[in-house]
Amino acid sequence: MLGSAFDALPAQVQALHDTSGPHRWSGRAQVRRGTGRLSRLVAAVIGFPKAHTDVPVTVTFTPDRGIERWTRDFGGRRFTSWQRRGAGRNDALLVERFGLIEVALALVVADDRLMLVPRRWSCLGVPLPNALLPRGTTFETEVDGRFVFNVEIAAPGVGLIVAYRGSLQPAG
Repeated sequence: MLGSAFDALPAQVQALHDTSGPHRWSGRAQVRRGTGRLSRLVAAVIGFPKAHTDVPVTVTFTPDRGIERWTRDFGGRRFTSWQRRGAGRNDALLVERFGLIEVALALVVADDRLMLVPRRWSCLGVPLPNALLPRGTTFETEVDGRFVFNVEIAAPGVGLIVAYRGSLQPAG
């Protein structure tokens, strides 16, 4: 999706996004969760991990006919999303689906980081108001030869839903 901009990404970011076949990466992460009633409900419904200062994490990537399944395991708590190239109004965007919700993300390469910037969202294909679109600072990079991720998801009127960051390396 990034074309020649993909070549500007750090080697570990490129390696993680290898779609030639199934692969798994593992490492450690820190997880923060929102404390409000609604944020806890949203996080529970999606299956986001519970707050933890140091938790083992494994991500399994399974590509299949243009869709890639990401199964994340934070210390035994698993959740899955599906990613695909957007089409139509989401052309040139990455679309990630969590259950009934799809979020269209712009991929922006800046300062050795791959930034994932929410642009629009929908539920069961019905567009949702952008004023309520969850946002946060989400990026991937490389530090000391390791893949590093930072994911923040917060929504207007809800606050922080989940934030997790850590590092991964190829498993096994």
